[in-house]
Amino acid sequence: MRKDIHPPKVEGVAMAVVQEADEDGAPAWYVYLINQRDEVLNNVLISSRGYGELEGETRRTSEMRHFLEELGPNSWARIERIVEDVFGLNNQYWLSYYIGKVLHDKKYIFLPESIQEENFTNVPLMNKRGVMIE
Repeated sequence: MRKDIHPPKVEGVAMAVVQEADEDGAPAWYVYLINQRDEVLNNVLISSRGYGELEGETRRTSEMRHFLEELGPNSWARIERIVEDVFGLNNQYWLSYYIGKVLHDKKYIFLPESIQEENFTNVPLMNKRGVMIE
């Protein structure tokens, strides 16, 4: 039965971590969802958590859930602020959304120490530099 289920492939949707100024003008890191498609994403649910090992100890962050009623075509949305203390963990973002009546989902994982200047790329639509996973 499982072999008969063919989930749709997620294309044109990415997660990015970008450094920019916070409300007070201090540098801060934020996670963004980027929709490069020409279609609206509806009922967007993102579950985020960090896990792994730091200084020889197993660590887990709290799981956070974020909901967007819709994300327009060729646009982006700020999901959450992320602190540098968790860059040494796997930072997982599980994304689910609808296009029409079809459910799409994908897991994005920023690996430990991957959020660094040497991994920066130009983030499309935003015209900013950051680490992006498609």
